Amino acid sequence: MSGAWLVLPTYNEAENIEAIVRAALPELASTGLAHQILVVDDGSPDGTGEIADRLAAELDEVQVLHRKRKEGIGPAYLAGFSYALGAGAELLLEMDSDFSHDPMDLPRLVSAAADADLVLGSRYVKGGGVTDWGKTRRLISRGGSLYARIVLGVPVHDLTGGFKCFRREVLEALDLRSVGTDGYGFQIEMTYRAIRAGFRVLEVPILFRDRRVGASKMSARIAVEAFWKVPGLRFRVR
Repeated sequence: MSGAWLVLPTYNEAENIEAIVRAALPELASTGLAHQILVVDDGSPDGTGEIADRLAAELDEVQVLHRKRKEGIGPAYLAGFSYALGAGAELLLEMDSDFSHDPMDLPRLVSAAADADLVLGSRYVKGGGVTDWGKTRRLISRGGSLYARIVLGVPVHDLTGGFKCFRREVLEALDLRSVGTDGYGFQIEMTYRAIRAGFRVLEVPILFRDRRVGASKMSARIAVEAFWKVPGLRFRVR
């Protein structure tokens, strides 16, 4: 099925997955495009995959891709992108499954894709912002984006964000098999690769909120990985 596909990677999101799917579906429908939600579950032990299967059995617009074990958000997204591209997706959206990203912003990203190859929901452009975070986490996030922007020499303000809309041509042109980062680093690398390939990237403002329930998957390891792998992207990505 062509149209817009929303890829939702999950690991232990039993408290959120049904609510986020049911909130996102009418927003995708409002775009007037054929649409699907693909839940990519990394073998969640809390039953997330089983809930997703129940939703897929009930709702024609929901599919589930089960992975055997937790390998990180980067590999999960790449598996989801490959699946959606194979099914004919024209627009591929990514967002967090914990309501950090507002499903009501989905139509705005889809609409902006009419004039861009990659649309970023940006916390750090005029009109965007973050709520519910303490000063330390704000500093890490904003500082990480600024660091990557300076090191890579690109004009994007929010390089670490995970709310995006890709045109299929972008993902088809990138060598996804060589993507070697996760978490913040994955988000940075994908946007940098798109820029280096000559695609137009557009940032639209969003308000980012901390997750409503459940535990954050972000860790010090992921943040450190992003820090030390960013300089290497200038040499690996051609």
